[in-house]
Amino acid sequence: MSFYRGLSRISRNLRGGGSFNGSRFHSLQFLASHKHHSSMGSTEKVRSFVFTKGLPALHSSRYKIHQQSHSISEDELDPFSMVADELSLVANNLRAMVVAEVPKLASSAEYFFRMGVEGKRFRPTVLLLMSTALNLSTPKPPHHFDQGGSVATDLRTRQQCIAEITEMIHVASLLHDDVLDDADTRRGIGSLNFVMGNKLAVLAGDFLLSRACVALASLQNTEVVSLLAKVVEHLVTGETMQMSTTADQRCSMEYYMQKTYYKTASLISNSCKAIAILAGQTAEVAMLAFDYGKNLGLAFQLIDDVLDFTGTSASLGKGSLSDIRHGIVTAPILFAMEEFPQLRAIVDKGFDNPDNVDIALEYLGKSRGIQRTKDLAVMHANLAAAAIDSLPDSDDEEVKKSRRALVHLTQRVITRTK
Repeated sequence: MSFYRGLSRISRNLRGGGSFNGSRFHSLQFLASHKHHSSMGSTEKVRSFVFTKGLPALHSSRYKIHQQSHSISEDELDPFSMVADELSLVANNLRAMVVAEVPKLASSAEYFFRMGVEGKRFRPTVLLLMSTALNLSTPKPPHHFDQGGSVATDLRTRQQCIAEITEMIHVASLLHDDVLDDADTRRGIGSLNFVMGNKLAVLAGDFLLSRACVALASLQNTEVVSLLAKVVEHLVTGETMQMSTTADQRCSMEYYMQKTYYKTASLISNSCKAIAILAGQTAEVAMLAFDYGKNLGLAFQLIDDVLDFTGTSASLGKGSLSDIRHGIVTAPILFAMEEFPQLRAIVDKGFDNPDNVDIALEYLGKSRGIQRTKDLAVMHANLAAAAIDSLPDSDDEEVKKSRRALVHLTQRVITRTK
């Protein structure tokens, strides 16, 4: 327990208005590895630290995901099963929210909300579990008004609305990303831009964002509106960072992690914080919710980057080696470059030439790039678990069960194969 509380205190040093400060990031990596390094000689410590430029390799056997002992069966703890009924409600609400007057827009907007292609519904699951995990005694929150002017006092319904808004923003970003990447598959089927064309895909994404804005406004909470508006800004900023990198930025782990926070982790972290704010939680509890989402999101993307090299097109629902073929340099290649500096010359040439892709993959295969990316994901998963462990104690069994499920999700993220 004390190790996770220590990690949580370290994690708080990372907070800085939503940015991902590189020097603090490297310091965190070093401190999180201290338990292992304390048994090493001083020369070994320095060599390990310098070799990875502040990112010492983690040893996952010493940093196992926190699992509280309890008598609940694995089936009962399954995070997705625990909120299955609510997920169905959220899915139905989403289908109703994306109805449009123009048939082509309607079919485009609902493309990834149809039964069977909704995806894993990972983000709504996290947010619904977080809603229960934060079901603590709080001062009575102020009344809010819905669009019709009536008092909306059902906290759970309002938190479900955050799950719906988050999923709409997420799907909108996927539609836009697929246009930018010229993707032809998504979730195992033809991408919307491939089936309906780029223009309609862009308009469908815009339509989803507009519907998310309407739902957000209905909550009548300016802090929550500000948080999720910032998320949309981050999505655009992250995508622009990816499109307009300099040669040095392209090869910078610091730049990569900042971009990853904007493109992936900002949405889930700020949505988790919004759940806490709606519940009337303290600023400290809200930041713990934010920390959980941020680190879970970073771990998720790091494993995604690994799977881009190790997965198959069928398992991923999209083409494997998608990133490198689009000239996007991710953590495995960045770590491989630290071991083989000559790889930098290949990266600088770009990957339009398939031969350069093959050479990069050869260096990656000889390096520890894949394993070190997994180790970094494990560290962030542990930080997410530490945030949950640091929440105020509760005797409520449903609260405790939801917290265990949130911790269990951190393990699922780093062990997933698709």
